[in-house]
Amino acid sequence: MRSVHMMLSARLGAAVALLAVVAFTIAPAPTMSKGETVDLNVHPAPEAVKARIQKYAPIDITYDQSVLSQAEKDALVSLVRAGEVMDQIFLRQVWAGNVDLRDQLEKAARAGGAETSPENAALMQDLLHFYRINFGPWDRLAEDAPFIGNMKKPAGAGYYPEGMSAEEFNAFLTTHSDQAEAFKGYFTVIRRDRDGGFVAIPYSEAYKDLLDKAAVFLNEAATALTATKAAKDTTNGTDYTTLAAYLRSRAAAFASNDYFQSDMDWMDVKDNIVDITIGPYEVYEDALFGYKAAFEAFIAIRHPADSRRLADLKDFLPGMERNLPIPDEHKNLSRGSDSPISVVDLVFGAGDTKAGVQTVAFNLPNDERVQQAKGSKKVMLKNISRAKFDKILVPIADMVLDPAQRGMVEFEVYYTNTLMHELSHGLGPGSITLSDGTQTTVNRALQTLYPPLEEAKADIMGLYNTAYLVEQGYLSRDDEAKAYVSFLPGFFRAIRFGATSAHGKANMMEFNYMKEKGAITLDPDSKRYHVNLEKMPAAVREMTRDILMIQALGDHAAAEKFIATYGETPLEVEQLLKQLESIPTDIEPVYTAERFLR
Repeated sequence: MRSVHMMLSARLGAAVALLAVVAFTIAPAPTMSKGETVDLNVHPAPEAVKARIQKYAPIDITYDQSVLSQAEKDALVSLVRAGEVMDQIFLRQVWAGNVDLRDQLEKAARAGGAETSPENAALMQDLLHFYRINFGPWDRLAEDAPFIGNMKKPAGAGYYPEGMSAEEFNAFLTTHSDQAEAFKGYFTVIRRDRDGGFVAIPYSEAYKDLLDKAAVFLNEAATALTATKAAKDTTNGTDYTTLAAYLRSRAAAFASNDYFQSDMDWMDVKDNIVDITIGPYEVYEDALFGYKAAFEAFIAIRHPADSRRLADLKDFLPGMERNLPIPDEHKNLSRGSDSPISVVDLVFGAGDTKAGVQTVAFNLPNDERVQQAKGSKKVMLKNISRAKFDKILVPIADMVLDPAQRGMVEFEVYYTNTLMHELSHGLGPGSITLSDGTQTTVNRALQTLYPPLEEAKADIMGLYNTAYLVEQGYLSRDDEAKAYVSFLPGFFRAIRFGATSAHGKANMMEFNYMKEKGAITLDPDSKRYHVNLEKMPAAVREMTRDILMIQALGDHAAAEKFIATYGETPLEVEQLLKQLESIPTDIEPVYTAERFLR
């Protein structure tokens, strides 16, 4: 991630633009272009709203407070409050009118007397509930179709001016090339200025009040964990020096808009009971360019024993990179290999990770400079993974998989597949040189095509690396076979996330590719799928190679063609998905930690 440097004149313009943004977000109605508004009277029928909510299985996310010292409990309270601020920032990042709409829904949901009927108030409560799941009036499981009003979700989310096109943005940069770094930066929002042009506003200015509040909470947590009494009181003698350093540097980054040092500090945090990741990271919400990072937070309690058990996997990363099925000149052999793996139970998730489908693991940071210096960290959310396995994957496997292979689907195998996915995110091309000599990154070269292609890469390379670990004697052939079979019901779990989801599109590509290669087949009589174990290794290798070469060359046209070829949903899958409608699509976490704050 990069620091954003701006000229004084741009900052003056940013201040003017920011005033305009504030005025917009406190307007009586969340207006889009040409006076279009969200009409609370336009919505699905009450039964349909309830049916949408039921696609998410509510799960109580609890944690064992008895393992925590008082200092750790105090720190967690501050960290959860910082996470709640990330919710508020991400709400604004999704759409500039989101806060107004939330206020309208809350007012309608609590109205009583002659103003509204009890039935309508109950409907508004359900709409508010679903709005909170989706962080806006668009259904993330239905290709972002509106469920309140009929407004189309803006591709630029809340990052760009209403109605701005990609062509307009690029045309502006053609005549203002000196501003390209700020405009394409991960940590700026773009607004119109008074002259009809555009200005890049750092997150530190655009969300200043909220980020200042979050910084206070992070510093409070750092103090709680490192005070003299607290240092002696922490569970198992944990030394929180590195975590406190990260919390303080991340708080400083909220004000400076430079996240590099705090990302470096985050990589140094290891072996703590209390664990946190917070800040702007993923770019999925920016469907216009894939430039802008969304705020999120993972507040968790670490599993030291599980983390230590998996830690030796990082020693295999250099060998995995060398083993990739692409020419050596495209391999990232100089990338840092310090790749700690943390297994945690999530205490509270916030922002981007909370919207719609829940994250089970992540691999960060995304800054190539940090990855070159220190590698990346993999964090596994074990309690979230277990909930999804029990509530979703097992029922899907019962319905779609050849009964002869059903016994091969196990939680530990599913969990290992997730781990291998996250490890694979940190492998392969990162910083690249295009055919015209331009130095860039895969993300920048592929823009909005990057998220689904990167997710497909991590999925399929995860299987490829599983085979590598078998060759190294770390896993058995039986483990490899179970990994292939467990992957199949995983297709259908992720495909149900919707075509606009990077994970859903990625899994559709994987399914179609494997089907084309004969690695999976459908029995026409039983309508069950069978994994052809003898064909899976070659199919996995070929798909891994195809995606890696698109990334290595930064070939936007090839990426577009690959996604168009393999990303469509065939009729047989559409028919099967209808049979799975009784199974929840994902979970809705209900965080115990929030109740402790009230």
